[in-house]
Amino acid sequence: MKSEKSILIAFILNLSFSVFEYLGAALTGSVALMSDALHDLGDALSIGASFLLERKSKKRPDDRYTYGYARYSVFGGVVTTLILLTGSGVIIYNAIGKIIAPKSIDCNTMLIFALIGVAVNLCATFFTRGGTSINQKAVNLHMLEDVLGWVVVLAGTLIMRFTGFVLIDPLMSIGISAFIVYRAIATLKEALDLFLEKAPLGTSVSDIKSRLRAIDGVLDVHHVHVWSLDGIKNYATLHIVTETDGYELKEAVRKELENIGINHATLELEKGNEYCSCEKCNAKQISHKGHNH
Repeated sequence: MKSEKSILIAFILNLSFSVFEYLGAALTGSVALMSDALHDLGDALSIGASFLLERKSKKRPDDRYTYGYARYSVFGGVVTTLILLTGSGVIIYNAIGKIIAPKSIDCNTMLIFALIGVAVNLCATFFTRGGTSINQKAVNLHMLEDVLGWVVVLAGTLIMRFTGFVLIDPLMSIGISAFIVYRAIATLKEALDLFLEKAPLGTSVSDIKSRLRAIDGVLDVHHVHVWSLDGIKNYATLHIVTETDGYELKEAVRKELENIGINHATLELEKGNEYCSCEKCNAKQISHKGHNH
């Protein structure tokens, strides 16, 4: 699976680079490198968790998870995003501390590590680009944070080396972290919408009813529920009022639903003089085309 492979590569690169940073911090005595080594180690652990959850999400439905395990991928995205938000908050807090009490930096050592950091994280970003699952998007955002962070370190180190203006480092860190927080909140909202069973983005119940009512033989459509397991696979359940042959009609309805991105639909067919069992429609006879409940 491409998404699993991408997340695994990101995990290996982050873990390897965190060990490299730790060795550099031990050799140079740099507190900044030690802090970033711990940050990258946290990234690697969260991405490792995302990899395991992404793999689990591919398991087929069984008696316990009748819809399958796709939500595990969404949960992985939530875990990764929360860690990302926490890390960004810590970076902003430390940056504010550096603005209040600026400290001198070993620019030559930092320049070497910044160049290596940009190269390694660009590779990780390249391998994890794309992907449609929320988990994959969260990992992509993680990689974007890392590469932008090292670009900031590189640019800031060069500016400080030639101008001595040490405040450029915390100011740029705050800007990048604020951008990451904005993107992460959007990803988190998308995941929460899925857990709260919100209709998939771009899906309109009124549009579904209108499209299906236009099918020959459909008298009415009601009791429509639409949701998504992982932001990719969309599901629907609905009641259709008809007097025609059930098989042909169901095939026409499913084909129309597939055209608007609904992959799995459960249909209940009712006759025109039949009472609907759902609470909203109970005791309301459906007898003519276009009747709404």
